[in-house]
Amino acid sequence: MIEVYSWATPNGHKVHIMLEECGLPYRVTAVDIGAGDQFKPEFLAISPNNKIPAIVDPDGPEGRPISLFESGAILMYLAGKTGHLLPTGTAARYEVLEWLMFQMGGIGPMLGQAHHFRIYAPEKIEYAINRYTNEAKRLYGVLDKRLAKSKYVAGPEYSIADIAIFPWLRSWKNQGIDWADYPHLKGWFDEIAARPAVQRGVAVLAEHRKPLNDEKARNALFGKQQYERR
Repeated sequence: MIEVYSWATPNGHKVHIMLEECGLPYRVTAVDIGAGDQFKPEFLAISPNNKIPAIVDPDGPEGRPISLFESGAILMYLAGKTGHLLPTGTAARYEVLEWLMFQMGGIGPMLGQAHHFRIYAPEKIEYAINRYTNEAKRLYGVLDKRLAKSKYVAGPEYSIADIAIFPWLRSWKNQGIDWADYPHLKGWFDEIAARPAVQRGVAVLAEHRKPLNDEKARNALFGKQQYERR
């Protein structure tokens, strides 16, 4: 039984979806990031960057327990453990990994900044809003162009690259996106959203999610508590 420490965010959903797609048994512990649960010593012991998700697999490599943080690393681990959703061929494998890195280095950070300045920032800074909204549109354009010639993001087969990217696009409206501008990406998005395992994955912890706009949540996510040295 894999122990999952998570919250209903795009990065959390990646791991929930992957576990559902692979059919691995798992148990979820909610880490309420608005309440500051991510700073508890027991969570920091497995996720030193105080970010969700993290997992503990008691049946890790060579039969020994292993803990992992960083959602991309977790996706790669689960793919390796199960032999699913990451090709074994060298060229195809690296094609998936480059698009996974595209999500980790671009889609996640840039769309996260778009969310912050468009929704959560205490003051509306026009330069920041425009910068990250335009970058969101650029990244959507990269994906739309790719999906004009490829069934899935990293090639002809569904993979961890699709799983990594999909949850971040569910908040397209908050990112200033008009789907009419990205027809190929919209077709892919709708196909992924219809997968039963994806639907189960995004439902995990969904009932616990709440707006992160009170003072305590802002302090935990964007304020003094977040930036304390631990």
